[in-house]
Amino acid sequence: MATASEEPTLTVDELAARAGVTVRTVRFYSTRGLLPPPVIGPRRVGRYGSAHVSRLALIEELQHQGMTLSAIERYLEQLPPDLSARDLAIHRALVASWAPDQAEDMSRAELEKRAGRTLSEQDVDRLAAMGVLERSRTPDDEVHRVDPGLLRLGVELLDVPIAHETILAARTVLMEHTRSAAYELSRLFRTEVWGPYRARESDPEHVEAMKSLSAHMQPIVVQALVTAFQRSLREELRAFRGPAAPG
Repeated sequence: MATASEEPTLTVDELAARAGVTVRTVRFYSTRGLLPPPVIGPRRVGRYGSAHVSRLALIEELQHQGMTLSAIERYLEQLPPDLSARDLAIHRALVASWAPDQAEDMSRAELEKRAGRTLSEQDVDRLAAMGVLERSRTPDDEVHRVDPGLLRLGVELLDVPIAHETILAARTVLMEHTRSAAYELSRLFRTEVWGPYRARESDPEHVEAMKSLSAHMQPIVVQALVTAFQRSLREELRAFRGPAAPG
């Protein structure tokens, strides 16, 4: 579960606090085999790492989507066993995107508890710039509107040496291109799919097929966009780094 540079350090109480669940929930998931066992350290104390945190968050999100424990077991069995904490967090964000926005109001103390670290004012500014949270509107109000699906990814990025201005510029690029992609895909759906449907809306079987397609369209499109973006990003990074030196 952990790499050589990322030793598990969380106790079960700290893991539960980081994920926003109870210790009883953590132990229950462990007994069902949904959560890998901890690394046993000195004094026989189990220690958990960031991959445990991300996997627990994914399990919670799948339950939030209405999946039964048996369905979650089957779902997790299909995932590669060596997924990193970051991969699991991305996967959880994808699952969360299938449902309406589920932002939560959090106090500063709750935000830091979920983040697993103390957050400076600069950290909160960076999280806001990444779209992870919306700052409270009044100076005396310490409650922020937080997107839990993005929180863990955002916290990881806090330690990446990227200027605040660069984060804002990157977010602008992403927003512009995703809006453009959403518009073009919606236009394609309207002209190529919805238009012909209107011509056959008297056919009950066709109506049911269209309802099913509409219900599944968002997760399919999101998965396709993420996959295409990951492939394109790998190609761009490979071109940026240049050919690998012969070994």
